Amino acid sequence: MLDTYQIRQDEMPKDMRLLLNHFPRDSWEAHPGFKDKTRQWMHAHQGFRMLAERIRADTELLLNKDMAADDYAARLSFLGGRLVGNLHGHHSWEDHSYFPELSAADPRFDAGLEVLEQDHADLDVVLEDFTRQANRVIKLTALDEAQTYNEAGAIHGQASVIEAFLKRHLSDEEDLAVPIILQHRLRG
Repeated sequence: MLDTYQIRQDEMPKDMRLLLNHFPRDSWEAHPGFKDKTRQWMHAHQGFRMLAERIRADTELLLNKDMAADDYAARLSFLGGRLVGNLHGHHSWEDHSYFPELSAADPRFDAGLEVLEQDHADLDVVLEDFTRQANRVIKLTALDEAQTYNEAGAIHGQASVIEAFLKRHLSDEEDLAVPIILQHRLRG
C-alpha cells in the first residue's frame, strides 16, 4: 500500500543535515537552548506516532476477532478523529508559523523546509483516504458487521502507511528544526 501514495522515503539531503552534525540528537536534552516549547513540540510528534500505531494495532485485533466490531468502531472514531484533526492543526501551524520562524533564523535550510511542507501536502492525501475509509467502516459496523471485517483491511494498510510516513517525516523534521533552534536560541 505504501506505493499507492507519493511518500518520500529517502533521507533529507546531507546539506540539510549540517547543523545536526554539530547538535546530534543525543545532546539536545542537555543543551541550554532546548526549552519546554521544543519539548512540547516533540511530545506532540510522539503522540502522533502512538496514535497511528494504536489504530493499526486495534485493526489487527479486530481482524483477528480479538475485539468486537462496535468497540473497534468507537475506538477508530475517537483515535482516528484525534489523529487526523491534530495532525492537520499541527501541520498548519508549522507551515504558517513555525517554518517561517526557522527560515527567518537560517534561510540556508529553506530547501529542507520545503521538503517538509510537501510532506504535509502528501500526508493530507493519505489522511483524506483514511478518513473516508474509517467513516465507511464505522457505518458498516451498524449496517453489516460481516462487511466491516472485509473493509477494515484497508484501514490496516492506511494506518501502516501513516505510521511509516510519520516515522520518516517527523524524524527528519526534528533533525532539521531542533539544531536550528539550538544554534539560534529560538523558542525560549
